[in-house]
Amino acid sequence: MHDYPTPPFPTQPQDVPGSQRKMEPYPDCGEQSYTGSGRLQDKIALITGGDSGIGRAVAIAYAREGADVAIAYLDEHEDAQETARWVEAAGRQCLLLPGDLASKAHCQDIVEKTVGRFGRIDILVNNAAFQMTRESLDDIDDEEWVRTFDVNITAMFRICKAALPSMPAGSSIINTSSVNSDDPTPTLLAYATTKGAIANFTAGLAQLLGSKGIRVNSVAPGPIWTPLIPATMPEDAVKNFGSQTPLGRPGQPVEVAPIYVLLGSDEGSYISGSRYAVTGGKPIL
Repeated sequence: MHDYPTPPFPTQPQDVPGSQRKMEPYPDCGEQSYTGSGRLQDKIALITGGDSGIGRAVAIAYAREGADVAIAYLDEHEDAQETARWVEAAGRQCLLLPGDLASKAHCQDIVEKTVGRFGRIDILVNNAAFQMTRESLDDIDDEEWVRTFDVNITAMFRICKAALPSMPAGSSIINTSSVNSDDPTPTLLAYATTKGAIANFTAGLAQLLGSKGIRVNSVAPGPIWTPLIPATMPEDAVKNFGSQTPLGRPGQPVEVAPIYVLLGSDEGSYISGSRYAVTGGKPIL
């Protein structure tokens, strides 16, 4: 039984997109605790938003399970380099791919560079996300709404489309949705709307790609302690983050990583078109 931190948490405002290095308490991404067992031996994974939070935890877990990893991220270079150090410490290769996923060209570029380095993609983890907290509809301007969709769902479509020719039968696509997909937080209207779209996109894409032997699933985390939280939420929400869950605390990124391992592994060979809740006890429909 891990003794994970419980709220209240200290005030710690950050600029978007946030830095894991500045968080208190520091998120647990499995750096000291995750032990692999060869479940992804010699697979190739592309992970968006892999510099910190859930993406870092998945990268560390994948590397310790035997996979080489490409990490796409915006501009959090120090966080990304720290993730790369953990991947390489596990004896695996790590390719860092900075840039803005709101750009169609960059979505294509990260796929091309991953395939150029490793030859194929066995696991595609679409995890990058943008959100902002707004108290009213009037507070959400058109540019912010469009950016939220561009990063959260349009990039997912573009990356999947670009990656498919390099994904052999038996490959896996894993998309990060959210508990917000069916229980939307009103102050996260744009973000929650994209998360509902991701759940639907995943369910439809799984049916389109079944004949190719490619599985598609989504993970729906609840409140997970990542840099997005202090960077995009008001101080009171950060202070009490996760307290509303039945477990009374936020999840740590390392607690989400195992489902990504299962869905990426050959053990998940008959799992497709599904959504998996990691919510601290709050059900999803």
